[in-house]
Amino acid sequence: MDTPHLRIAVTTNSLIKLDANFVTARQMVFYDINRDEADFIDVIPFSKSGRRPPGGGMGRLTGTCVMDDMEDDDGTGHDPLTERIDSLKGCSILFTLGMSDLAAVRIHENQIFPVKSERVRDIDEVVTSVQRLMGSGAPLWLRRVMRAPDGNRLPLDDQEL
Repeated sequence: MDTPHLRIAVTTNSLIKLDANFVTARQMVFYDINRDEADFIDVIPFSKSGRRPPGGGMGRLTGTCVMDDMEDDDGTGHDPLTERIDSLKGCSILFTLGMSDLAAVRIHENQIFPVKSERVRDIDEVVTSVQRLMGSGAPLWLRRVMRAPDGNRLPLDDQEL
């Protein structure tokens, strides 16, 4: 993208709706968005035990709890929260149905703005909402996470929306 843009991530189980919590989502989808266009970038599948290999499969999640991100209970050193946060590298905003306070703090420490949705929404609706905000005098929180074409954060002084 040649203009200021955002890379967003959306937690999803269906691939078409924002319909999952951060820690229990089967996958995250990524888009680059500017005020005129949106480009699908990638989808990263997850399982309870971590990232799935390419082709992943849609195994059934059983016994999951939103608090599963609090610590590693299996003793293997695997931290699913860290793995999910690492997947967000280069993103500006994460849209999700919910997350623990620990997850929100760790996401924010990585300079990613977490947005909790109050309801299930189509991913297209999320993208359109972001574009609308970008096109009508973006709020300060959104302008702070804008990125230049090279992917680096764009200082507020350099923005022309």
